Amino acid sequence: MENKIKRIIVPMDGSKTSFRALAEAIEVARACHATILGIHSIPFLPADFMPSVVPYKIYQKKEAGKFFEDAKNRSAKLGILFSYAITYGSPVEQILAIAKKKKADLIVMGARGKGRVSELFLGSVSNAVLHKSSVPVLLVK
Repeated sequence: MENKIKRIIVPMDGSKTSFRALAEAIEVARACHATILGIHSIPFLPADFMPSVVPYKIYQKKEAGKFFEDAKNRSAKLGILFSYAITYGSPVEQILAIAKKKKADLIVMGARGKGRVSELFLGSVSNAVLHKSSVPVLLVK
């Protein structure tokens, strides 16, 4: 059987679940000789929050840089090439757009992250990606 998985997308938010998804992606990447692209999307805030948007974006980008460097190191230790991108906008739309643009073969993501209102919408991003993606999606708990 021909190995068709070469590019894996791993949406990450720094949560334990996103790192479990990364671990699964690394295992698949090792078996298939694939590369991993980690993505983190910083959602837009409503206009009422405009005075705090710039500090929010700076903080989020800095935090994402920290957990992506950790992810890159974990991947490198196991021989996997890991790159990452930080985007702005709807996480669902960004994940799907990047998967299409980069011609991803698989999306591996945590079933639950640490969203702002996670108590109300547990797994809402993963659920939307699962149902809207034209790329196979592996959800990790």
